[in-house]
Amino acid sequence: MSELHSHTHSHSDAHKSQDTVKQMIEIMSQSGWRITEQRRELAEIFAKTEGYLSPKDVYDHMSRAYPSVSFDTVYRNLRLLSEMGALEQFYFMDGGLKFRVSCLSHHHHHLICINCEKTLTFEYCPMDQSIDLPGSFKIMNHRFEVYGVCEACQRESGT
Repeated sequence: MSELHSHTHSHSDAHKSQDTVKQMIEIMSQSGWRITEQRRELAEIFAKTEGYLSPKDVYDHMSRAYPSVSFDTVYRNLRLLSEMGALEQFYFMDGGLKFRVSCLSHHHHHLICINCEKTLTFEYCPMDQSIDLPGSFKIMNHRFEVYGVCEACQRESGT
């Protein structure tokens, strides 16, 4: 591979992006998926994106490379990737369902701006407190998202 990188991405960005692709492909193969060119492309799309992608965004990207791909196929793959833990899904009141790459390096939760969709991670986890759950419920996994308006958006709207 040539060592030429575009000016907009540093060497570490390109490296991080490749790590993300590797990580997603690893999760797919551990879940018994055959790694097709389309699935590799799906991983690439998320690796190159900082924020969230709606199923429509992903479909638009995919259909450029694979004009015959259906929206249903893209959507089904996103849902499955999310169940495998490769993607996190979030629901935005205005934007609907969106996906982004899971952070697997450590456990954290998210503050999400409903205006600009900027996401801040925070380390506090409510599950660390003892929670009195009904009927010997065994927790396998959990997510915690707090929706609000970030500082920059508050300044802009003067609230």
